[in-house]
Formats: sequence, C-alpha cells, structure tokens
Amino acid sequence: MSVIEDTVHAFCLDNPAIQAPTGHGVLSGLRFAAKDVFEVADTRTGFGQPDWLASHPPASINADCIERLLAAGAALAGRTVSDELCYSLTGDNAHYGAPRNSWGADRLSGGSSSGSAAAVCAGLVDFALGTDCGGSVRVPSSYCGLLGLRTTHGRVPTRGLLRFASEFDCIGWFARDAGIFERVARVLLPEAREQGAFRRLLIATDAFAAVDTAIADAFAPALETLSAQIGATHDVRLSEDGLDRCFETFRIIQAADVWSALGDWVTRTRPTLGPGVRERIEQAGQIGAAELRAAQAHRAEIVARLDTLIGEDDVVVLPTTPRPAPPRGGGDDALETTYRFQAMSLLCSAGLAGLPQMNLPLAMKDGLPLGLSIMTRRNGDMRLIELAGQVCPQAPVPPDAVRP
Repeated sequence: MSVIEDTVHAFCLDNPAIQAPTGHGVLSGLRFAAKDVFEVADTRTGFGQPDWLASHPPASINADCIERLLAAGAALAGRTVSDELCYSLTGDNAHYGAPRNSWGADRLSGGSSSGSAAAVCAGLVDFALGTDCGGSVRVPSSYCGLLGLRTTHGRVPTRGLLRFASEFDCIGWFARDAGIFERVARVLLPEAREQGAFRRLLIATDAFAAVDTAIADAFAPALETLSAQIGATHDVRLSEDGLDRCFETFRIIQAADVWSALGDWVTRTRPTLGPGVRERIEQAGQIGAAELRAAQAHRAEIVARLDTLIGEDDVVVLPTTPRPAPPRGGGDDALETTYRFQAMSLLCSAGLAGLPQMNLPLAMKDGLPLGLSIMTRRNGDMRLIELAGQVCPQAPVPPDAVRP
C-alpha cells in the first residue's frame, strides 16, 4: 500500500497506524483513515493528547469497526489528528496543530474529528472514521463540505473506542461520494436495509432563527431541493423552552460523564491541557449530584417531546453550524465561548435524544461550504443516507484537493 503524502497535516506522526485489508467485499479498493480514538492493534491511541499517549500501552486488538472495514476490503491508510481529548469543536489542537481545510488555508477544519474530515476533504482517502458526542462529525463535515453522519446512539458497536462521554458518544464517518458513504453503511450499520422515502419535511424554525439572517438566506436553495424531493413541509420548534436551555442540559450531563471517564486519569497524571479544554475539564469535575439529576429530568422531557414531534415518516431539517469554517488562529476566546455556545445549541438535540443526524453539503456562503442537516427518529440512519444520495450524490470538491 502506497504511503500518503499528507498535504494537510491530517495524520498522526507520533503514533501512525496502517493496516492492509483482511478480506474482500463492498469496500475493496478503498482507503480510509481513523480518528485518534480508535484502537489499532500493536499501536498506541493518543486521544489527541501527548500525556495520554505516553501513559497508555499499545492496543492488543483492532476496534470493532476497523475490523469490519478491513474485512470488507478497505485499507487503513492512517490515524488522524483529533482535538484534545475530543473536548472541542474547533479543529485546532494545542499540541498537534490544526489540520488544513482544503477550502481555504486560513480556515479551520472543525473538530473534534478534524484530521479525518481534512483527509477526506483533500481527497487523500475515500472515507474516514470519526466520532460524534456533541457535534464532532457534524461540525467538520459542515466546515469541509462533506457528507457526515452522527449515527443513532448505540447503533454502531463501540468496542475499541476510547470512552469520552458514553451517554452521547457515537461512531460516524465522512465521504465525498454518496455511493461510497452508503457502502460503508452496509458494513457498519447492523442489519442495514432500505427503509423507504420520507413523506414530510419538518423545518426547525427555532434552529434557523438562531443563525444570522444572511446564513439562513444561504440555505434557501437547499431547502427548496429537499422540499421538492420530499413533498409536504411543516414548520416546527425543536424546543419549547429554548435551544440554549437544551444545550445547558447537554453540557451538564456530558461534563459529568466526561469526568467519570477521565477524572481519575486527569487527577493522577496532571496533563498539560490546552486552552478551552483545560477549563472544560475543570468545570466537569465540579458538577454536583443535584445539578445532574435536574439535567437528567429535563433531558427526559426533551426526548419525550422529540419522540412526539418527529413522526415515523418525518425528517427534520436544520442548520448544522451557525456559520462556515472560521479563520485559523483568530478570536480564540470567541471560538471557545460564544461560538461554541451557538453551535452546541443547534447540535444538542440529536445528542440528547440519541437521534441520527446527517450533514449535507448543499449550501455555500462566501465561497465556503455551509452544512444543512437532516435528522430523524432513532434507527432511521439508512433513510437519511438514502435521502442524501438523492439530493447530494457528490460533495463539492475544493479547487486544490485531489480529484476523485
């Protein structure tokens, strides 16, 4: 297998991982990359954090999803950079840098599955594995103009995946080509099968109201495309008490879960953490039992509302992110506070309810991709993928990327 020339700094240098296919199947001839949270036999998984890399032994086996992909004929071309401990959406790791977004050298690729998205965006691999807890597949797929799926929570087996916040952690993947995306789904989604067309498009008006008018206007042609494909449309509100409150509920539950997974290691190791991640880890250790109980109760209300709101043949449409990829190296405080809050308010509903959500690269703003998401009921992953293939068979290719 030829070595990839990493033109976008997407691949890990300190703990590379390459494996040949172990079988033949629907993925034969394809190359993929895997985020630095999936175990690869005889190599160390770094979690985007050098102290983690140094303090953990090599894996004894491959992660379940990597085993499946290799058995289906795909070749693992490399391990990709992750945001530190997966606790960021920016795509800029204080220790390993920011993988380059091929849509602009001055733009971030988004996190935390930054390297995986950057590698697919640049055309270095055919598809790539990522994970999504709060938006870590959806954000980079929006920034990089890719098809990207957050799967139904628990749908893809997570054996061999580093734990971050298991209440929300999901495996997902990126691709430019909808046909390739669907082939990966046949391997990773148990009992994957065609599920039939959606009959109603639910437009999440509170989500569109949460973005600037110019951004909302940029989505208009894409909404027309979806509406023409599906037919009936209906306006809905995802939340009765505000998407900002939904995010606060998500933040509390996620933080408590993160501390449960990482708190002991952080306390013992005292790792050097980058800005933003350091503050969130500190806050995670301060979540109280009463605060968590109240958040869990509110989560139950949110789940019940979404279960009632989204019918069997409904698909929800909403902005994936509040804007295109932000500039690299500018306004870090705003990225880690104000913008994170805006993005997470859009992203949290799927996480709280365990729903599948897929980014469609159907819109552009100022020459940059702007992702539009489709979301549906639990286990409707294949329906989203089928709809994506109908309205977006091929993602746009950046001018300086490797052509398919």
